[in-house]
Amino acid sequence: MTQTVTAPAVRAPGTPPALGGPGLFTVLLAAALPLVDFFIVNVALPTIGADLGAGEAVLELVVAGYGVAYAVLLVLGGRLGDLFGRRRLFLGGMAAFGLTSLACGLAPGAWSLVAARVAQGASAAAMLPQVLATIQATTTGGRRARAMSLYGATAGLSMVAGQILGGLLVAADLAGTGWRAIFLVNVPVVLAGLVLAVRFVPETRSQHPEPVDGPGTVLLAASLLTLLAPLTEGRAAGWPLWTWLSLAAFPLVAAAFYAVERRLDRQGRTPLVPPSLFALASLRRGLVLMLPFSMGFSGFMFVIALALQRGAGLGPVPAGLALAPMAVAFLFVSLAGPRLIARFGTRVVTAGAVLQGVGVLLIALAAWRDWPHLGFGALLPGAAVAGAGQALQLPNLLRIVMSEIPPARAGVGSGVMVTTQQSAFALGVATLGTLFLTLVPHQGMRDALVITLLVQLAGVALTGLLSLRLPRTVG
Repeated sequence: MTQTVTAPAVRAPGTPPALGGPGLFTVLLAAALPLVDFFIVNVALPTIGADLGAGEAVLELVVAGYGVAYAVLLVLGGRLGDLFGRRRLFLGGMAAFGLTSLACGLAPGAWSLVAARVAQGASAAAMLPQVLATIQATTTGGRRARAMSLYGATAGLSMVAGQILGGLLVAADLAGTGWRAIFLVNVPVVLAGLVLAVRFVPETRSQHPEPVDGPGTVLLAASLLTLLAPLTEGRAAGWPLWTWLSLAAFPLVAAAFYAVERRLDRQGRTPLVPPSLFALASLRRGLVLMLPFSMGFSGFMFVIALALQRGAGLGPVPAGLALAPMAVAFLFVSLAGPRLIARFGTRVVTAGAVLQGVGVLLIALAAWRDWPHLGFGALLPGAAVAGAGQALQLPNLLRIVMSEIPPARAGVGSGVMVTTQQSAFALGVATLGTLFLTLVPHQGMRDALVITLLVQLAGVALTGLLSLRLPRTVG
């Protein structure tokens, strides 16, 4: 009896309280908010532009400002959670997310909306890394596997549901708020989340905190900005000189960042992104797979929203609901994910890529055959099959990336993973979106959509091929 009591007391500093069901629900709710907000604006952009008199370049900043700020600060957010306490950063980030959402919903003009979106992205970067880090630090074994699977399911559903919810809220015009409801709806959700977090989310932090890596933070931010800013704004701005200079500077700044981080790592200090972390094969291979998957996912969601509204003439609600089969299939298949990967290992990811590829091909065939009558019925088979394939990939990729990261580095590990995912989201919108909008004047809306979908299909095939190199089992 004495030993039973003493053992937890000795391990208490390294073994924080377990994350219970209400606590897991709370952190998953927080995980959904930033992803929903990245995608929720896609179907609302035409309405926002008409109401605020915003041109295409400013509207792209509404999307890109959030995405770039989010991506640039994610690793720092994870590191600060390791240092000062993940629950503390979680609460502060969630409160800031609620306030900046309110600012977005009350924005009097286009540029004030852009500024509020940048601040909203920064607050999301403080909140989201704490979710994965808390799961990693407070769960083990089967409980961790189930929590990671639920996180992956939440992430995937949030991406699709965000677009559906955006259409419904814009059309509902709640109390005359119009598009503003897509941001204002976050406020009561955040208030409920804060109440739950205070009661049910345990505090965790690194056992050996070190000061923030200032040079690394600046160089990582500069690296991501020099890449993402010109790619997201270049086409709308007409590719001015600054975009080319920025892209040319990217490899130089990225090399400087790596050199600084490697030197700190070799000195036994803790850089912002420790290169030694990439010695973990699971993390390295998982991140490589995350890039084409996330780029294709976000690019598809952006392009299909434009095609359905501008080309097929659908309103926000039909355009959003056309993707409902993808969300439903994702939900049910992702629930079976833990059992499938326990039985078949990481070959589930390869099977998911094959299914997603079939789904994208079916969507491309529907666009070619039925244009411009492309709605729920025409997209249903392809969207459902693609959603099932995505559900077999995303939750398992997230689990693979985090599987070998020690709890002491959970914050920086989750920050690196989510930064990779968010940067890929921004790259997907920039590359596939730019390709689609460049092709439209020359090829027409239908052909531009089909060509873009075939390019995405190539990315899906790449994901499938790379997944063959994964270890058979996941911890």
